[in-house]
Amino acid sequence: MSQTEPVSVRILDREYTVGVGAEERESLTAAARLLDAKMREIRGSNRMAAVDRVAVLAALNLAHELQQLRDEHARQGIALQQTLADLNRRLDRAIDGA
Repeated sequence: MSQTEPVSVRILDREYTVGVGAEERESLTAAARLLDAKMREIRGSNRMAAVDRVAVLAALNLAHELQQLRDEHARQGIALQQTLADLNRRLDRAIDGA
């Protein structure tokens, strides 16, 4: 069982401390950098934008990107299954013809 350690990340000039396992530290800091960049992009030059609104829009954008990746992964999985089924049929025909 891995132990958690505190990790500090900065998002929109605010510091947050999160407990995370040592093996997940790099992934968490990369996620924090991604979120910070997305929030800064959404906020743009409007520094008066409400942080909660910026956070929700960033979360929505990231969730949409994740859903698109999941959909693409599912499409690729179906294509792979079809290709494997086709190859199995070809092998069966080749074995039967031999």
